[in-house]
Formats: sequence, C-alpha cells, structure tokens
Amino acid sequence: MKIIVFGGSGKMGAAVAWDLVKQDDVTEVALVGRRKKSLQRVKDWLGSDKVTMVSLDIANSEETKKVMQRYDVGVNTLPDRRTSYLTAQAAVEAGLDIVDMLEEFHRRPDEYETEGLVLPKGMGLDEYGDWLHETALKNDVTFMSGIGFAPGISNITVGEGIRKLDRANIAIARVGGIPSKEASQRHPLRYMITWAFRHVLREYMLKVEVIKGGKVVEVDAMSDLEPFRFTKFGKDEPLEAAVTPGMPSFIFTRPDLKEFAEKTVRWPGHWQGIATLKECGLLDLEPVEVDGVPVVPRELLFQTIEPRLRPLEGDTDVCVMWNTVVGEKDGRKQQIDYYMWDEADTKNDISSMGRVTGFSAAIGALFVGRGLITEKGIVAPEDCFDGERYDRFIEEVEKRDIHVLEEIS
Repeated sequence: MKIIVFGGSGKMGAAVAWDLVKQDDVTEVALVGRRKKSLQRVKDWLGSDKVTMVSLDIANSEETKKVMQRYDVGVNTLPDRRTSYLTAQAAVEAGLDIVDMLEEFHRRPDEYETEGLVLPKGMGLDEYGDWLHETALKNDVTFMSGIGFAPGISNITVGEGIRKLDRANIAIARVGGIPSKEASQRHPLRYMITWAFRHVLREYMLKVEVIKGGKVVEVDAMSDLEPFRFTKFGKDEPLEAAVTPGMPSFIFTRPDLKEFAEKTVRWPGHWQGIATLKECGLLDLEPVEVDGVPVVPRELLFQTIEPRLRPLEGDTDVCVMWNTVVGEKDGRKQQIDYYMWDEADTKNDISSMGRVTGFSAAIGALFVGRGLITEKGIVAPEDCFDGERYDRFIEEVEKRDIHVLEEIS
C-alpha cells in the first residue's frame, strides 16, 4: 500500500507518517510540501527507507492530480480551508481515496471566514459540498471527512453511543487539546499552541450550528460555557468547555437528535480571557486606522501573542475527551459516557495532539487501504466505524497507548 500525506512537513503530517511507516503492508509514505528542507527534516526524524518526498504546490491542480495517481490512499493534514479544499477536490477528481482532518466537508461548507477557499467557477458554497460528494461517487472515491481527534475519535465514540441505544436524544462532545497543568502556568490564557492557531482563532468567532429542541439553530461560538471536573484515569482537574464548530457532520448524519453540540475543553480562565479579547474587538477582521495605517486587529493580536503561546522547553500537552449520549434502552433512560486523557510521548517527541489526531487519521487511511471501509462519496467517521469496525478502531488506538473509557449508567 502506498500512502501520500499532504502537509507532510507539519506536526500532524509527521505524526501520521510516523505511524504509517511502522505498518508492514505500507510500502511507501510520500510526504508532500513546498519546502524541501522541511520535508527532509521530517524524513530524517522518521528514519525509514519507506519515506519519499514530493515538493509540490497543491494550487497546481493538474500536477497534484498526476502525483496522486501513483498512490492508493491520501491523508490530508493541511490546516486551512483553502489548501485543504484544493487537495480534497483534486483527490476526488483524480480518483484517489482520501481521509481528511479538517471536518469542514460534510456537507455544507460554512460561510464564515472562508480562508481563501477557492470554488469552481459559477458554483456557490451551498452547491460545493454536494458537488464534491457526487464527484467522489462518480469516480468511486472514498472521502472520509474529519478523521483525527475532534472530529475523529469524538465522532466515532458518540456514533457508537447512539447505536447502543434504542433511541438517542442528547449527544454532547467535550474535547480539547490543552497544555499540561504545569505548562499552562507559563503561557497567556493558560493555552499553548498544539494546532494551527489562526484556525483556532477563527473557530472562536464563528456562528455554529447545533441542535436544540430538535431543530438546527445557529449560536455564537464560545456560548453555553460548562464547568466540570475530570475525574477519570486517576485525574481530578477542573476544566471548562464551550461550543465550537468541531463536528458539523452530525447535523446531517444524526438529524433525529433533540440536542447536539460539540464543545472545546480548556483550563479555567481561558474562555473568560478570550471573551475579553472579543469584547475589545481584538479578534475582529475589519481593519482600524492606527496613525493613518490600516491594522487588522486579529492579525495584530496573532503576531503579538503567538510567540508567547509556543511551547517552551519541557512543555507538554494533554488531549481530553468527555462525550455524553443520553437516550432510552429497553424502555429505560440510559446514559453512555466516553472519556480520554492522553499525554505527550516525550520519548519520541510527539505531542498528544499529534498522537490522537495523527494516529487516528493514519488508522482511517489504513482501514480504507485495507478495504475495511468501502463506502463511497463523502462519508463521516460516525458512519465508517460501526460494529466490528468500531471494535477494531478501539483496538488500534489502544495499541498506540491511547485509552478510551466507556461507562454506561
């Protein structure tokens, strides 16, 4: 099996490749990026003769499609909507099965802050998702949208909880990458960058579709703030979660839910700090004049704060999950909770976010390449990992020392 990783010089792409080169049935892992020096650095770190490098500008769609035709499965780890969509579109047109981390595709790209998303000529956002789906169907392509942590493990576990019930009414996912408790004290907002930070700021400012009272409604990101204590895996930590746009596929795949939302987990104080920045206008994109010079507030904030949020020597991260599904089983109310607390692999220099996101995407690609997932078109993780496939997915993450706890009450 030959697998191509787009964004192969980034942290998520490197984590995907680290996992894939260890698989006996994977004969080549191609790292795609624009900078040969960055690709070489990742290749040297991987230390495997299975790794090849492809220097490519994915905006050149014809060249991208030619490269794709040499591989069996693609993994899209690109961090913004422009590059991610360009790659996904090239894949479905080229006939390459692909798994993607970003979550955006199922089935209506949201209209807020499109990040330079390029639409085919004469096509609007409302048509684009369906066109991608239909093109994938026509070309016999499996396009798994949103396989990583959130979306990814979160979708898969919530989907399993729903299947276990006769009727599910409520599904709330609480997921997030946070600095370790010690590292959180060394950074503003008790936060440390584990993911593309511009994309994080975007997600704090959007309108988000959730399900309330059985209807799809739009709410502000960061609404419905929920404090809780995480007490599993020997931990006892106060945390907070607020609504973000992390699992949009459920609006389409599980429309019968009465309540649904995805929330991002942070240390206490983070959301209050972000709310203050929002209130002051520092996350706005509309330029303001400073001494006659137009300045974009969010860009100024990004340039100022991003260096202070980079990991310092010895800093590590944690990925936290607490998902709840509530409904009925055999005529009685039942609740199913899924918990995870994952820490960085300091020995191999892989962040927890790299582990739970990259390894999950690698598993998704392996399942597609091995013929375990055969659905065509745009498919969501909650629909790909059912029955035996769910059990096998959990077995695979356990092999990678990522532990998911299920509790039924």
